[in-house]
Amino acid sequence: MSPPLSPVRTRNAAATRTAILEAARRRFAHEGYDQTGLRDIAGDAGVDAALISRYFGGKDELFAEVLACSPNIAEFLEGDREGFGERVAQVLAVEPMREEKFELFLIMLRSVSSPKAAETIRIHSQQAFFQPLQDWLGDKDAAVRARLLSCVMMGATMNRMIHEDFLLDDQQRRELCAGLARTLDHYVSGEI
Repeated sequence: MSPPLSPVRTRNAAATRTAILEAARRRFAHEGYDQTGLRDIAGDAGVDAALISRYFGGKDELFAEVLACSPNIAEFLEGDREGFGERVAQVLAVEPMREEKFELFLIMLRSVSSPKAAETIRIHSQQAFFQPLQDWLGDKDAAVRARLLSCVMMGATMNRMIHEDFLLDDQQRRELCAGLARTLDHYVSGEI
């Protein structure tokens, strides 16, 4: 009598790839590039570490893919130019903080000191943020204005991450949001 057959585990490449990306995103956000190991990611995803190489090639490629799958500036560029400041200010100062919105910032912040990760972050920032924003702004000062917008947005993000409510009451947060929107719109309008 032969032993019973073990149940066949179904393979789902898309689900495996997604699980690896999610585990990597969380690890890179909390530990940074240098402190994150492929075995840790594989363990979090419930897969063998060899699958990371199979799906992504290695840690560098996985890191680049995590960045590529993160939110980018495109959602803020939808709609009219006059509404840009309000759209961004609402997310940065008013809407409830959702971890996935801020994880890209954490990943970059915790990983940029790594020589390997820094170049990938620079390339990603140019392709997913600065170039689309410059194209949308569309004039000779667009590169400078895109960097100014980035400085304001990153500063607001850092403040929000330190103190979710900015240590302000509701009325003060509405005023902060309005001021942030005006500042962003100032740079969108072409003034430096």
